[in-house]
Amino acid sequence: MTDENKIKALRDLINTAQSSINSAKKILNSLLGEDSQEDGLSFDTTGLSSYESEWLQIVEWVFTGESMLGTDGNTYPVPQNYASKSLLVQGSKLKAIIDGSGKIKYKIISEIPYTTFLGVITKNGDKYQIVTDTRSYNVLVAAITFHKCEIWDTVSIRVPEWKEATYAVIEAIIPKK
Repeated sequence: MTDENKIKALRDLINTAQSSINSAKKILNSLLGEDSQEDGLSFDTTGLSSYESEWLQIVEWVFTGESMLGTDGNTYPVPQNYASKSLLVQGSKLKAIIDGSGKIKYKIISEIPYTTFLGVITKNGDKYQIVTDTRSYNVLVAAITFHKCEIWDTVSIRVPEWKEATYAVIEAIIPKK
């Protein structure tokens, strides 16, 4: 990797880290009921709800890239293999159906409009990232293992149309020439 490419990758990593911090601030401010004027991620929970019956609890939520932000203000884990295999794009709306035994089923309510890019798999510490021509995105480990990706593989990814996204989902690995 040339010094110019290393500088570009480093700049992208810094931008991704800043976007992640902005996202965390937005979620925190949302949970605290505070308004924030900062740029960054915001997850639209309009029209989503949470309810329960004698046998089921249903929580509607927005996928943050690695977890779900519920309408009840809580953050819930999402199985990485489900998110990876379902090609969940950050910002998509889903619901979790929790039965009396605690078993959870996930259903997609609406997918967010997305754009497709090509990128290269990199690793920063224990986190995988995908570097495109314009920026870097985090990616779930399960997506790497599901597609049998290796560092420096080229992949096709989906990201939300809004530019502040911090996570990408892998559609497919591009065969090496």
